[in-house]
Amino acid sequence: MQNTTIQQTKPKREMLNYINVFRGLAILLIVVGHTMQFGNPGTWPNNIAFEIFTGGTALFVFISGFLFQHLSDKYEYKTYLKKKWTNVILPYIITAIPGIILCFSMPIAYGNPFDGMNPFAQIGIFLTTGRVQNIPTWYIPMICIFFLLADVFLILERKKILYKFIPLLLLVTFLVPRMALEPENLVGLSYFDKYLEYIKYVINGFVHFASMYILGMYFSANKDKISLCYKYRWAAIFLMLFTAVLDVYLLHNFNIMNNTVSKIFLNFVVLGYLMHYDEKIKQCTWFNNGADIVAKYSFAIFFVHWYVFFGFNELFKTAKVLPVNSAADLIPTIFVAVLRFITVTGISMLILVVMKQGLTKLNVKNTRSIIGV
Repeated sequence: MQNTTIQQTKPKREMLNYINVFRGLAILLIVVGHTMQFGNPGTWPNNIAFEIFTGGTALFVFISGFLFQHLSDKYEYKTYLKKKWTNVILPYIITAIPGIILCFSMPIAYGNPFDGMNPFAQIGIFLTTGRVQNIPTWYIPMICIFFLLADVFLILERKKILYKFIPLLLLVTFLVPRMALEPENLVGLSYFDKYLEYIKYVINGFVHFASMYILGMYFSANKDKISLCYKYRWAAIFLMLFTAVLDVYLLHNFNIMNNTVSKIFLNFVVLGYLMHYDEKIKQCTWFNNGADIVAKYSFAIFFVHWYVFFGFNELFKTAKVLPVNSAADLIPTIFVAVLRFITVTGISMLILVVMKQGLTKLNVKNTRSIIGV
């Protein structure tokens, strides 16, 4: 691909407060999706919890597309990729180290399906798939595909072609749900076939979430359209609830799952409300400042929270998905799930604050390139 420079006459734009708050809420939803899962597989509590609490990745991808377009003034391909290497890929590699150590030292407990392979080959697999050493970071290999296609997106946008693909991309999202990929599903496969499954997972994520990324770009380029999200919020809320109920029904009865659909409408609802009440949110200092802090640390929280989550489960002997064996177990289980979410979020933030301060005292100028903040 040639190093094409997309020149624009617009002045450089500042970060938007409502998007900043949105970013903070999105990372919290991602942590919620990992920590607040409960119910035995195939049961109504499990299916409902999955629908409600997971799907934060869709919002995160939307925000990534929004910010890419919003900050594309004076864009230059080589410079863009260098920044992504420094601020995304490098901290991804560095924060993968604890997970790699756990894969080698606790392969069964940590769920390493490549245990027994050459260690260097394992590291290569881990970093190119992101799904083993730090499960949420499968997102990084996927988002790298978007990074590499940055020129294509902006050229198509300049030619007024890109956003015409949105209906088709949404249809793809509806018809191509995310893959289910767990170590136990890979039993009996060769190491190479396992690796292919993980690569498929990354590609599947790109195909599935492409609509959200381009939608993010569209709303960034047409910010006046965001007001329509608030104007038609009740229609969006109805569609969100309807598709959520439909998804739970399909999951429970036919094992068909695609909760991204309901999260598309959730995205519209949250975006509309945040922009409409932006000034009031700014005046609510405690909330706005809190959301700003979470947003500032969002990428770093994304990188480290799975380790804290694993540590919590190991320390208190809890499962990733908390079992519910009877109706009487439901309330106590939800309490444990909420406690786990608060604990994982709080400890993750504490670790990152301490690490950032420590790196700053060591005169590290760009701590973001190490821990993501």
